Amino acid sequence: MWYVMQVMTGQESQTVLMLERSLPEGVLEKCFVPMRRRKKKYQGKWHEVVEKLFPGYVFLVSDYPQLLYDELKNIPAMTRLLGSCEEYFTPLSEEDVYILLKLQKNVCKPQTHQGMWRNRLERGGGQEKFGIMKVDISRIRVGEKGLIRIVSGPLKNLEGQIRKINLHKRIAVVEAEFMGNKSQIHLGIEIIEGNENG
Repeated sequence: MWYVMQVMTGQESQTVLMLERSLPEGVLEKCFVPMRRRKKKYQGKWHEVVEKLFPGYVFLVSDYPQLLYDELKNIPAMTRLLGSCEEYFTPLSEEDVYILLKLQKNVCKPQTHQGMWRNRLERGGGQEKFGIMKVDISRIRVGEKGLIRIVSGPLKNLEGQIRKINLHKRIAVVEAEFMGNKSQIHLGIEIIEGNENG
């Protein structure tokens, strides 16, 4: 099951380190902060930067929710567990997990998110048990009359959910139901030239 912990903005990475050091072995399968890669222009040049996708949130994966809940009550950096109500807290929905996995990599909809996550860990998906989950930059091509085509990256097959593309800032805004709300997720884009197909 996947859970979300709200922490003070700016304390996400420190919280992940604290959880890694404090929680007993086996309580957490994975703990991470989703990040997005994007291009930013400063000093007259485009530079790649990495920014938090959901500032103030740390994502947790565990098969032992009650044990996890009891252990997290002793973590001072924790603000609150989302979906918590007295002595329990609720996991992310299958759709929420699917959105996160799809943003990380262009994936087909899984039968169960737990099985898919474990398969990706076994394949060495480039992610540590504790740390960050990176959402890549999508490559786009701007054609005649301003027609935009997604060539590759997490925006591929999300065209229907794109609400805005800001070419000047190299950002695409995707609208999705996430954690019970209609959310706008900002993702990085890169404009490519020429006639290559991907």
